[in-house]
Amino acid sequence: MTEYRENRNRNGDRNRQIDGMELRHRRQRMHRRRQKKRVLISAIIEVLILLVLAVAFCWNRGMGAKVAGFLGSFDSPPVKELDVSGVNSSNVTLMDIKSGKVIGDMGGNEQIYPASMTKIMTAIVALESFSNLDQEIALSEDIFYSLDGQDATQAGFQPGESVRIRDLVYGVILPSGAECCLALADQVSGSEDGFVEKMNQKAKSIGMKNTNFKNCTGLHNPEHYSTTYDIALLLRYALNNDAFRDVITSHFHSTPGTNVHPDGITYYSTMFKNLSDPAVTGGEILGGKTGYTSEAGHCLASFAGIDEREYILVTAGAAADATGIPHISDAQTLYNRLGEAINMQGN
Repeated sequence: MTEYRENRNRNGDRNRQIDGMELRHRRQRMHRRRQKKRVLISAIIEVLILLVLAVAFCWNRGMGAKVAGFLGSFDSPPVKELDVSGVNSSNVTLMDIKSGKVIGDMGGNEQIYPASMTKIMTAIVALESFSNLDQEIALSEDIFYSLDGQDATQAGFQPGESVRIRDLVYGVILPSGAECCLALADQVSGSEDGFVEKMNQKAKSIGMKNTNFKNCTGLHNPEHYSTTYDIALLLRYALNNDAFRDVITSHFHSTPGTNVHPDGITYYSTMFKNLSDPAVTGGEILGGKTGYTSEAGHCLASFAGIDEREYILVTAGAAADATGIPHISDAQTLYNRLGEAINMQGN
C-alpha cells in the first residue's frame, strides 16, 4: 500500500512537471506569436510611412498629375461640348482639368507657334530641378549678350545680379522675362541647348505628341512649335505643382533687395494687367500666361474656376485688333459662354 502511494506520488510529480513544461512551451509559443505579430505590424507601418513619403516626394515631380488625371478621368464635366467659334483666335482648346476631357475645340491639333506660352515648360522644368527655391543665381553677362537685338521681353535684372530661383521663376511667368529663362537654363543644364533637351523629354512624358522646343524663351524658330491641345496638357500638368500654381495665379511679385537693386524689383502679370476684371459667369479667371510674336499672333494659356470646377483654355493665332488684347477678350468670351452653359444645365 505504501509502495502504491509512493508510485502514485511520483507519477503525480511527473505529470505536474509535464504540465509545467507544456505550460512553459505554450507561453513561449504565444510570446513568439506576439513578437511576430508586433514585427509584422511594425513592418506594415514602416511601409505605409515610406509610401506616404514617396507619394509626397513625387507629387510635384509628375506622379501627382498622373494620379489626379487617372482618378479625374472617371468624373465627367457638366458640359460635354461647347461651341468655341466666333472668336479672334484661330486655334482653341477648352479642357476640363479634373477629367482632362476636351469640351471645346477649334483647330486644337493644328501646329502653332507657342511664343511665350513656352515659358510654362521652362518654369515647370526649373521648379522640378531645384529643392531650394531660395538659392541665389548670378546672372552672367553672356545671357544679356545673347538677347541683344532679339526683341525679347525682360523682367529687369542686370548682368552680375544675384537673384533667388523663386524670383527668377516669377520673372519667367509674370513679366515674361527672357533673362530669367536663360539664367535658370544655365543653372539647371549648363546651357540653353541642354535645358531644351529636358523640355522636350518632359513634353514627351506628358503626352505632348505634336510639340518640339528649340529654345526656352519662345522666340520664333520655324522648328519651335506646338498645338493648343498640347499646351493645355502642359498647363494641366504644371498646375499640380503648388509652387507653379502660386506663381501663375499672382497678379504681381516683389523681389527682396539684391546687390544691384537694393529695393528689389516689382513686376506684374502680363495677363492680369490687361484684364480689368477676372470675373466671368459663375466664377473667375485664376491665372494665365500670355504670348506674342508676329508669326504666332496673340496667344494665351489660362485657367478659370467656374461653378466649383476648374477649366483650361488655350488660344492662339489671334490677330491684333483695336483693343490690343484679342486673346484676353477671347478668354472672357469663352469662359462666360461656358458659365452660361453650366447655368443652363442646372436649370
